[in-house]
Amino acid sequence: KVYVLPKHLDEKVARLQLTTLNAKLTELTDEQAAYIGVAKSGPYKPDVYRY
Repeated sequence: KVYVLPKHLDEKVARLQLTTLNAKLTELTDEQAAYIGVAKSGPYKPDVYRY
């Protein structure tokens, strides 16, 4: 069975998985967020993006 998650939950799961890899994410700067057109807090993909 496949579950479709909202983008904010999918990104939360991805962040949790990164900790198991000992990886760390930094927060976007205001300039980066404006450049890619997203909020600094996410979700980081536009609504038209499909996983």
